[in-house]
Amino acid sequence: MAVASAASGSIFCKQLLFCLLVLILSCDACQKISLQVPSHLQAETLVGKVNLKECFQSASLILSSDPDFRILEDGSIYTTHDLILSSERKSFSIFPSDSQSQEQKKIEIVLDVRGKKVPKKRHTKDTVLKRSKRRWAPIPCSLMENSLGPFPQHVQQVQSDAAQNYTIFYSISGPGVDKEPFNLFYIDKDTGDIFCTRSIDREQYEQFPLYAYATTADGYAPEYPLPLLFKVEDDNDNAPYFENKVTIFNVPENCRTGTSVGQVTAIDLDEPDTLHTRLKYKILQQIPDHPKHFSIHPDTGVITTTTPLLDRENCDTYKLIMEVRDMGGQPFGLFNTGTITISLDDENDNPPYFTETSYFAEVEENRIDVEILRMAVHDQDLPNTPHSKAVYQILQGNENGNFKISTDPNTNEAVLCVVKPLNYEVNRQVVLQIGVLNEAQFTKAANSKAPTMCTTTVTVKIKDSDEGPECQPPVKVVQSKDGLPAGEELRGYKALDPETLSGEGLRYKKIGDEDNWFEINEHTGDLRTIKVLDRESKFVKNDQYNVSVVAMDTDGRSCTGTLVVLLEDNNDHPPQIEKEVTICQNAKDYAVLKPVDPDGPENGPPFQFFLDNSANKLWNLETKDGKTAILHQRQVLDYKYYTVPIIIKDRHGLHARHMLTVRVCDCTTPSDCKMKVKNMRDVKPSNVILGRWAILAMVLGSALLLCILFTCFCVNAKRTVKKCFPDVAQQNLIVSNTEGPGEEVMEANIRLPTQTSNICDTSMSVGTLGGQGVKTQQSFEMVKGGYTLDSNKGGGHQTLESVKGAGQGVTDAGRYTYTDWHSFTQPRLGEESIRGHTLIKN
Repeated sequence: MAVASAASGSIFCKQLLFCLLVLILSCDACQKISLQVPSHLQAETLVGKVNLKECFQSASLILSSDPDFRILEDGSIYTTHDLILSSERKSFSIFPSDSQSQEQKKIEIVLDVRGKKVPKKRHTKDTVLKRSKRRWAPIPCSLMENSLGPFPQHVQQVQSDAAQNYTIFYSISGPGVDKEPFNLFYIDKDTGDIFCTRSIDREQYEQFPLYAYATTADGYAPEYPLPLLFKVEDDNDNAPYFENKVTIFNVPENCRTGTSVGQVTAIDLDEPDTLHTRLKYKILQQIPDHPKHFSIHPDTGVITTTTPLLDRENCDTYKLIMEVRDMGGQPFGLFNTGTITISLDDENDNPPYFTETSYFAEVEENRIDVEILRMAVHDQDLPNTPHSKAVYQILQGNENGNFKISTDPNTNEAVLCVVKPLNYEVNRQVVLQIGVLNEAQFTKAANSKAPTMCTTTVTVKIKDSDEGPECQPPVKVVQSKDGLPAGEELRGYKALDPETLSGEGLRYKKIGDEDNWFEINEHTGDLRTIKVLDRESKFVKNDQYNVSVVAMDTDGRSCTGTLVVLLEDNNDHPPQIEKEVTICQNAKDYAVLKPVDPDGPENGPPFQFFLDNSANKLWNLETKDGKTAILHQRQVLDYKYYTVPIIIKDRHGLHARHMLTVRVCDCTTPSDCKMKVKNMRDVKPSNVILGRWAILAMVLGSALLLCILFTCFCVNAKRTVKKCFPDVAQQNLIVSNTEGPGEEVMEANIRLPTQTSNICDTSMSVGTLGGQGVKTQQSFEMVKGGYTLDSNKGGGHQTLESVKGAGQGVTDAGRYTYTDWHSFTQPRLGEESIRGHTLIKN
């Protein structure tokens, strides 16, 4: 076996040498490469690698001058068999050539056999005689992932220039040596050769950063630590796989061609951006497989539709068997498969339809809220969704609103009910047209028309029944005048028997009459007033007064109706205002009057306002917009109560006289006024109205009083006494009570003649009853109002002389004392006063 191998090897060597001799004449030498190798080389051992492109760009043939070595296309040099190098150096040549141009290059390879070193001692006088290129430098190196060995496998050699002068020992450290993974690399301390002890997984360790050290025997380090980076070359040892084990996509049915369904993704653990991770996707199988509805982009993994014919009602789920392959989809690439599920979403492309073309039902007349028919429909769309839930409509025959149709949420059936009574006498049969739709809008499928509404016919037969009276219409309106007196008749509510179309035999009863205005005729239903009708009553709303009536037949069946009495407004209420207003002097000097007329608008504003002549002196009244008026002060008044008579008329002249109490107060708002409330006689004295006989009695009494006084004066004048009356300088009649000091109290009420005068002389003035004296009318008011003689403004017992001033206080011998005057006139005044009061009461 060994002999035959040697013979064949010798023949191959001869042929190779012959070819080299033929081509060597045209060869050009490129460069010389030296490689450090051990003395023992096993078969298929990587000796080194040369860069062929630097010497020859396009080499179609690569030959070796030594059959012990073979050269690959990438420049790698491998041994063909086990080889033992006896000498320290071995050389051979590599010949890259181009068969077309007959051009060939030559690359000389020198193999230096590593031998043992003889330790040399370091001497301080040793000098370097020749300078050469430093060999202690980082050397790029790579390792093949999943290498098959043999191990230990040579990786790289480091050498120090100091080895020319010293005995150098080499060492390394880092990951793979003294760190995880331990003992993956080691170095020959004498030669600097680095070896790998086992295969490496690039997905676990992509590279190994190491440091190499060169030291002498005594520990001297002539070199800095040398960083080494061993990169692991990727091997396509990982098949791609789909990221998700279960992938489900949804797409609507009837979608357009080219609609995106989803995107699948796969993962490859090999080195990125290499051919090992360049993935291609493919659909291997579609289930069901006909017709083909889907396609996939080979690079992106996006799945799209290829037809618009996806119909959920035919098939609602598809499964795709997918393949993903690396190496750009080449047949030798690694691959994996997965399953993708595509579910079709329902669209409302199938209309519901009735299971029958026509239906029949019966119902008794006057029945309400009763179910008379159920109708079923069929829909191919997804159940219990808006695409299949039915919506029913009554298209024709329900103009009066007697029927109602709804959907049973559990069965999806149509439920037809009667919600308004049917009348057999009016219509004995009703024909309904009913349509059905879905809650969702219809969608148009590909190459088909849009769905339309399905309709059916329902015939409802009305059965006759003996029914009670009918109150139609439920509400009737009758008109009446406002203020209609009691005892007047109004037309009442009339009911009919639908069987006889008459009201004979019916009995009426009133069941609603809030203010009890009417009584009802039991046989005719007519109304009779028992009170005066008042439109302004609180029971009248919007000029309407409601009376509820029940009509009953002999069998006790009844109906209820409402009679609305519409009252025509009558102008029977004058405008009204509040009884009291407050004027705050600190805020405003006027008050706003807002009358209210209970009558309707046609008998209300615009209003007219008038002041009584007695109030014009202090007040001014200004009308605003016909609805309000402003009461002004003519001058600044004292803080107290005032009575202002005001007359207010509506648009038709109906009026009323109001005694308005005005409170003039020192305040900002009416609620701040602290004025005490006075007695009614102080607040409203003008409310007392005198009759004709009372006025006549007071006039006669006053005249009688004057006559008595005049007679007294004449009788006393005849006496021998010179003075008719004692001195009354400090005793005068007390003035009548008034609201404020007037002109009447500024002079003496009665002036008497002096002692030397002729008191019986009629030409002399006895006293003034007008002018600046007390007026006769005011004296009557004093009696009428019930005021005492000492109820004057000051509240004290003042004299007329003190009012006039101190200059009037001189003693007048011609006046009598108040005691004499009072004892003389009091009995007579009392008689007249009692007589006047008696007249007033009458």
